[in-house]
Amino acid sequence: MPTTFFGWVGFLAGKYGPLFLRGTGTTLAVALSGTVLGFLLGLLVAIGRTIPLGPRAKWWKRVPVKILNGVLGVYIEVFRGTPMIVQAMVIYYGALQYLGLDMPRFVAAIFIVSINTGAYMAEIVRGGIISIDRGQTEAARSIGMTHWQTMTSVVLPQAIRNIMPSIGNEFVVNIKDSSVLNVISVTELYFQAKSATGTYYKYFEVFFIVALIYLALTFTVTRLLRFIERKMDGPENYTIHGSQSDSRAAIPVRKED
Repeated sequence: MPTTFFGWVGFLAGKYGPLFLRGTGTTLAVALSGTVLGFLLGLLVAIGRTIPLGPRAKWWKRVPVKILNGVLGVYIEVFRGTPMIVQAMVIYYGALQYLGLDMPRFVAAIFIVSINTGAYMAEIVRGGIISIDRGQTEAARSIGMTHWQTMTSVVLPQAIRNIMPSIGNEFVVNIKDSSVLNVISVTELYFQAKSATGTYYKYFEVFFIVALIYLALTFTVTRLLRFIERKMDGPENYTIHGSQSDSRAAIPVRKED
């Protein structure tokens, strides 16, 4: 048996490597799925919360919008104001006890992460929408575009680029916070690490390996997201074709006799 710290680290990494890999795969699947679905949910919530109500809006339009804003506001406050570990316990065991719904743990994990992320994404997207110059919205409405068309065609493409760092941050947070799902026995990385400590009781060495895996995941994801942001920004210098900066337009081509 190993006698040094790094000897134990190497031994445990080799012995429980497949266990750690399965846990890492589950962690990435839950975090990625939860972030994507949470973003889509937050997008819809943010669009719903930005429905304009003019001073002359009829009561039959004003009342449903007020009710919708109230419901969405409660959803955001509840899921932003409670820890994910508590939400996991309430949703999973509550659905089992009172609804008789025995959800597969992996499905339950994605559902919990999605609705938790959606509450945060809703405010992030709403902030991105507000950051866009109001004149663009007014111009879109002046040519007859609906609120939905204005959002999807004019505002959101710009807002999403502005909030890309925040979206990436939520993804990184979900990779780490997925560890709380071990309370409902989701076999993610932290759960697998607890299983690995049961034979040799080397807690420090096992969780040192797990910490390195989490660090590698978050570091890789962060760099990948920054690369995507740079691609979305496009080149620093642009050439407007047909302008004087376009060499093909500025320098005429002399024809041979």
